Amino acid sequence: MSSISPLSRHRRSPQDAGTPSTARHALPGWLPTSLHALLERADIRINGGRPWDPQVHDRRFWRRVALHRSLGLGEAYMDGWWDCEALDQFICRLLVHGGGTESQSRWRDAGQWLWQALVNRQSLRRAPTVAHRHYDLGNDLFQRMLDPTMSYSCGYWRRAHTLDEAQTHKLDLICRKLQLTPGMTLLDIGCGWGGLLHHAATHYGVQGLGVTLSGEQADIARERCRGLPVEIRVQDYRTLQGHFDRIVSVGMFEHVGRRNYATYFRTCERLLEPDGLTLLHTIGSNSSSHGHDPWIDRYIFPNGELPSVAQIATASQAHFVTEDVHGFGPDYARTLRAWDTNFRHHWPEIAPRYDERFYRMWRYYLNSCAGAFDARDIQLWQWVFSPFHRRAAYQSVR
Repeated sequence: MSSISPLSRHRRSPQDAGTPSTARHALPGWLPTSLHALLERADIRINGGRPWDPQVHDRRFWRRVALHRSLGLGEAYMDGWWDCEALDQFICRLLVHGGGTESQSRWRDAGQWLWQALVNRQSLRRAPTVAHRHYDLGNDLFQRMLDPTMSYSCGYWRRAHTLDEAQTHKLDLICRKLQLTPGMTLLDIGCGWGGLLHHAATHYGVQGLGVTLSGEQADIARERCRGLPVEIRVQDYRTLQGHFDRIVSVGMFEHVGRRNYATYFRTCERLLEPDGLTLLHTIGSNSSSHGHDPWIDRYIFPNGELPSVAQIATASQAHFVTEDVHGFGPDYARTLRAWDTNFRHHWPEIAPRYDERFYRMWRYYLNSCAGAFDARDIQLWQWVFSPFHRRAAYQSVR
């Protein structure tokens, strides 16, 4: 457990000093009826005694949540205004009982729709934003939170007992789905820290090219793939040239954006050999919504969007045959909890580079996402595509 206890270090504001606990934490009568009803349906008691019951420390919490919904809830947690022993269970209960519809106001929802209609948030110029603000946070953070393969995506827990096993099994699952053989060329779009390319080159004898927009990721990827037939570039996938036997993308499509889905598949079609295969590993949404969680967008993954099955199918159908769709979203909740355990355990080693608010932000991110996967509010899919007229039969792999 971290040496920092967010609860013990909370500072109450002067206006809270001396205020009786029961009065300060009672549900305000002016709260929207829908929020009262949501808490009742979800069996959540403010300052209750169960692990999923939130403990409110600051009376300003209520107005912040009422005005800013999901964004206010996350920011209030970052500021130490509330805590919850089982934050993932709290979020899961909210989402299972309809909390997603209360996540933001209609005005904010309409503003998101208008902004996305007018602006390509993932254009060539804007695409590096998420790399600079998230993936370049510091390799020290990710090296301690992730497993030795440095896989920052859902592990495959079907036969795994540890995070390292789950990620190694995931990497091998991808290689088997792509039917890799020695001498093939593999393009990894959004290669991260090079774990998949290292595995594919080491165990399947392929030659690889990985592209990322993060300089921090590229540095480690080049080092770990030293001596292997693997090249790492800091480059946008849309500017690539050449042809590859196989193309893979793991955990990158969430940053592509709906305005660029067709461009993504058109680019893969241009780069893929006629008898090739391409695999897409992505988090997904249950519906083709134009919205996105405002807290995640502001603090974790700026300009991110989760695709739906319909959006992926529509964008890909002009370019590829869908050979396989494999969903294992519940595995992501287990992966996120393993990351949270690692993060808490190693926090004292990296705390001097960050601060308490970052600690709380990161734990809220990991646990709220775990709760969303537990609630089946978001999904994880692996899609396998082949070019039209590819004659070789495809056999699904699990």
